[in-house]
This record gives sequence, C-alpha cells and structure tokens, in this order.
Amino acid sequence: MAGDSVRDRGATTIADRVVAKIAAQAAREALGTVPAGASAPHASVVVHRDVARVAVSLELPYPSDIGRQCGAVRGRVRTRVEDLVGMEVHEVSVHVEHLHSPHTRSTDPRGRLS
Repeated sequence: MAGDSVRDRGATTIADRVVAKIAAQAAREALGTVPAGASAPHASVVVHRDVARVAVSLELPYPSDIGRQCGAVRGRVRTRVEDLVGMEVHEVSVHVEHLHSPHTRSTDPRGRLS
C-alpha cells in the first residue's frame, strides 16, 4: 500500500545492552589505547523512548589530562550513539575508576607503588 506512513509499518526496538556496547566501543575509540593492566571502558545505558542516558566507567593512565580525555569520551559516545542508533543522548556521565601509573605494580590490585 503506497499510502502507508512509516509509523504505520511497525517499530524498531534496540535493547539497552546494545546501546551500552556501542557506547563502550566509542569510549575505547576516544581514548585510543587502554593503559597496561587496565580494564576496557564499560558502559550502562537507560533508554526512555528515543532518549538515552549513558554512564561510562574507565581507567586512565597517570599522569594525563583527565578533563580533556573525559570530554573526548563524552563527545565520541554521544556522536556514535546518535549516528548508529538514532537516539538522542541527553547525558553522558564519565566515571574514572582508576589511574594507572607506570610506577605501580600491575599485580597489586590496590595500585600501590613498588
């Protein structure tokens, strides 16, 4: 039927976990590299209708420009989710869980100096 509008044909639903995977990958892209011994960024997402709120947790090298790197992550996550999923991203919060120094032992989970 040529008169059918797009809205009448159905809906596409994208699971929150799929959006979270896209956000985590975008965070990795923004950082470029993950410090040795660090975990890859991970994300959680809450989607309401076509609006996403994203929380990204990551680890950074020490020393680094934390503000610049977090800003780059926020921008990249927002752009990739909006482009690939078609959702508006109203919020991207970035939580820095740990700073990795080349002087810390990678085997000590508390990050104490050698």
